[in-house]
Amino acid sequence: MIINCKKCLGINNKISRTARGGSKDKKYYMLQFGDKNFFEFLLELGLTPRKSKTVSELKIPQKYFADFFRGCIDGDGSISISKHPESKYPQYKIRLCSASNNFLDWILKSCKRFFGVAGGSISKTDKSSVYTLTFGKSDSIKILKMIYLENVICLSRKKKIALKILGEWRNGSRASLRN
Repeated sequence: MIINCKKCLGINNKISRTARGGSKDKKYYMLQFGDKNFFEFLLELGLTPRKSKTVSELKIPQKYFADFFRGCIDGDGSISISKHPESKYPQYKIRLCSASNNFLDWILKSCKRFFGVAGGSISKTDKSSVYTLTFGKSDSIKILKMIYLENVICLSRKKKIALKILGEWRNGSRASLRN
């Protein structure tokens, strides 16, 4: 994913490894760069330093929202397939996690506006400081059809699941969209 990021930004910066939390094990990859103009552009969009809990509504143009949302899923989200325990119909879900409920609320409203989804819910367990936005089967299909329209730069393991869902849906699971 970091290599994809370098390609998109057109930079040749070094990829390094870093540790997180109190760990000394440098198992996470990092691409660090400094560009004042790019930093100011991100601020104009609504991003701020140390944004995890404070990020809220962003100024993402509609024509880029699908790419933006796909990037969010690649970073802090998941796409999953499971079988309903009773009906055995496939269950498709898209989830996005964030420490900011306001950000997920904005994402949900934007998905309704740009992708035409009808549902979606935000939840948080008592034991967690993280909120989760979840889309069910029919909304997941609508979203996946929009964010994987063409050959896009994305995390390949998540795209593989998305394309499997879209393939199953195209090959006969349409009748089970009620689930």
